[in-house]
Amino acid sequence: MAQFDVYRNPSKKTSKAYPFLVDVQNSVIDQLATRLVVPLTTSNTKNSFYMKKLTPEIEFEDTTYLFLAQQLSSIPEDVLHDRIGSLEQSRALLIDAIDFAITGI
Repeated sequence: MAQFDVYRNPSKKTSKAYPFLVDVQNSVIDQLATRLVVPLTTSNTKNSFYMKKLTPEIEFEDTTYLFLAQQLSSIPEDVLHDRIGSLEQSRALLIDAIDFAITGI
């Protein structure tokens, strides 16, 4: 598993709203049985509370998604099976969003 790999959301409950999960965990803590992930949702879900820096728009599979940094969570590593791509090319943007969620800067 690599940082910024994208997986299909395995949850039947949430996969419609959040079809993809981005693995944001650094390999320095690969020994854990969990992964830190951030969901992607379609960009048409933007509302009046949309914050560009916190939820940047990301192009993936010819569709625009929002990276929901405020929904950073941990899930068991063994549920992430269906790797379908990477957002490594957006690394700086994704780290900025997570940093903004934590530090406000």
